Amino acid sequence: MKHPNGADVPAPENNAAQDTGRFSNSLFDWCEAMIFSLILVVVVFTFFFRLIAVDGTSMLPTLQDHDMMIVSGLGYTPERGDVIVVNKETFDLGPIVKRVIAVGGDTVDINFATGDVMVNGEVLNEPYINEPTYTAEGTEFPLTVPEGQLFLMGDNRNGSSDSRDPRIGLVDERYVIGHVLGVIFPFSSFGAVE
Repeated sequence: MKHPNGADVPAPENNAAQDTGRFSNSLFDWCEAMIFSLILVVVVFTFFFRLIAVDGTSMLPTLQDHDMMIVSGLGYTPERGDVIVVNKETFDLGPIVKRVIAVGGDTVDINFATGDVMVNGEVLNEPYINEPTYTAEGTEFPLTVPEGQLFLMGDNRNGSSDSRDPRIGLVDERYVIGHVLGVIFPFSSFGAVE
């Protein structure tokens, strides 16, 4: 195209074609980012964290029925006081959530008259329990926990089936799914679990 004074004038650019190209590039980048994010979430929740719902009231007041917990088992070693999720083939209803009271080598004793729980001769300070431990379920005390085993109890001591009950008994550390880090739902219960 020539200008009236004889100079060459560049042809007008096709803005519509450029806009379409930019749009398809942006859409592709957005889809790629979403797919990467989805894969990352799947990997994280497969190998590092799990979401597990509380079923029942055995951990009141620490955990409520139907609370959604985030649980991590990567490189985890159970310690006294931890809230954990365990599963073994003898559990009728699947995984259970309990507190670690004693680990291998510890001796547990319970005074059902006073409600005191003792580990290695010392009464536990248990601000997290619903009420003192008055319910015996058939296990004889004192009890020394073998290495690699755990003695577990629910925080709702008189409404929990746990290691006091021979049907559950001591739990092998290999059955630990993970350590409860916190509650993520409902939002009214959101926070770390201690």
